[in-house]
Amino acid sequence: MKSDIQISQEAKMQHIEEIASKVEIDADYLDLYGKYKAKVNLGLADRLRSKPDGKLIFVTAMTPTAAGEGKTTTVVGLTQALGKLGKKVMCCLREPSLGPTFGMKGGAAGGGYSQVVPMEDINLHFTGDIHAVGMANNLLAAMIDNHIAAGNQSDIDERRIVWKRAIDVNDRQLRQIVTGLGGRTNGILTESGFEITAASEVMAVLCLSRSIADLKLRLGRMIAAHNKKGLPVTAGDLNAAGAMAILLKDALKPNLVQTLEGQPAFIHGGPFANIAHGNNSVIATKTALKLSDYVITEGGFASELGAEKFFDIVCPLGNIRPAAAVLVVSVRALKLQGGASRKNLSAVNLDSLERGFANMRKHLDNLKAFGVPAVVAINRFSDDSVQELDAIIAECNRLGVLSAVSEVVAQGGQGGLDLAEKVLTACEKESHFAPLFSGGETISGRLDTLAKRLYGGVGVELLPLAETQLEKIDAMGYGHLPVCVAKTQYSLSDNPALSGAPTGWTLKVRELKVSAGAGFVVALAGNIMTLPGLPKEPAAAQMDINGEGLVSGLS
Repeated sequence: MKSDIQISQEAKMQHIEEIASKVEIDADYLDLYGKYKAKVNLGLADRLRSKPDGKLIFVTAMTPTAAGEGKTTTVVGLTQALGKLGKKVMCCLREPSLGPTFGMKGGAAGGGYSQVVPMEDINLHFTGDIHAVGMANNLLAAMIDNHIAAGNQSDIDERRIVWKRAIDVNDRQLRQIVTGLGGRTNGILTESGFEITAASEVMAVLCLSRSIADLKLRLGRMIAAHNKKGLPVTAGDLNAAGAMAILLKDALKPNLVQTLEGQPAFIHGGPFANIAHGNNSVIATKTALKLSDYVITEGGFASELGAEKFFDIVCPLGNIRPAAAVLVVSVRALKLQGGASRKNLSAVNLDSLERGFANMRKHLDNLKAFGVPAVVAINRFSDDSVQELDAIIAECNRLGVLSAVSEVVAQGGQGGLDLAEKVLTACEKESHFAPLFSGGETISGRLDTLAKRLYGGVGVELLPLAETQLEKIDAMGYGHLPVCVAKTQYSLSDNPALSGAPTGWTLKVRELKVSAGAGFVVALAGNIMTLPGLPKEPAAAQMDINGEGLVSGLS
């Protein structure tokens, strides 16, 4: 089979105005970025406000492994399959970060014959949204330091600047830094650090804002530092929100592209689900629901991360009700969760597969906790045995859950027709969707519920720093906010070494951080970091471009 980049480079794309016309977006609402990309003007959402919503299908996955599950590929393939069935359909995805693209994971535009294109553009600079987020983030950092150097009228405590700088590549050297070396003319001497842009609160604010006015309000609420009395100093206090909003005015507009088979796709926003809220923008999803009968979106990583944050943070904010959910699994990932060795995953191993079912069952239980009808998509790899595929189907039948083998990587939409039919069946069932939380819970109460009900642990333990921070958060009046847990994606627990569906462990929260603009409190658990490092053999080392501008090694 051809590589992802070969397939995308050989694709015969349609002009973006033709793609827009399929969902009745008038060309007047498009800001063209060449022939195959466009920004969609925010005025479209206002024009569509009175239209009824289509049905939302949310795609999540079992716990990730190095063998891959194929969540984004499933979103694109399912979109193409529904298109083949004559449905008016769109998908909504996040923008890939350059960190994973050049690091371990590679690109995030789907795979095989189920991709969004132009793949190279989407995986690289695209329309500049992520750079705009980074620039807005770093403008605030510069204004904090300048405010102190220019007299510090807000009486900022230099030891309590909480705002970090942002960069969109993995670089462990920048996690902790010292700035202002070289004397007073070079600024103030402070400890600081960087986060990957996807973890910046500005990214979360962009994805949760519903208008320019909402964006400015949220940016103004962001906490930059604390003064010497311990009170928060916000971006609004520093008169930074207006300038930041200017940098983000185009980034707030959804990006329209297409699947390989010509279905419209919004690619907008890029928060990670292990260190942020992990879903594409509210604007893109709400607009797509007005334009299409079916909208397919995905949350990062597994059900206890991206899905939980979508259901508990995004849905209440956007008044969104998912009609169905798809849980993506694969033979090889299930075997790894069941203790199989990575060295021989192609060998039939029913024992490991059946032990791995515990992980699949837990994620299905999580979706059931939110009242959403679920379908299991078995993402087929070329070396999967029929025996093992049949075993997964049998387990799903035993659980009373619809399932289908998906071959969208090799066959595009044609390989997802069975899955599409099952998803349509699920969409006709009554959804009893409800978030886990009603809004009156404490932060520690929310964490305890997540640890027990979704992660499978026995409860939560706040480490000393987090306990102190919780007292201050309550005192500042932020104790009512939702919680966004930052933890490893490689386990249901906070320990990446615990596979399957571990029990008997305690969620250890080491730090709590208020994201007042986004409207939630970030709880950092285990050893999760907000700026990854490059692996020993980064994907960047395999990439190149020839004299004709042809890119290779990007996948």
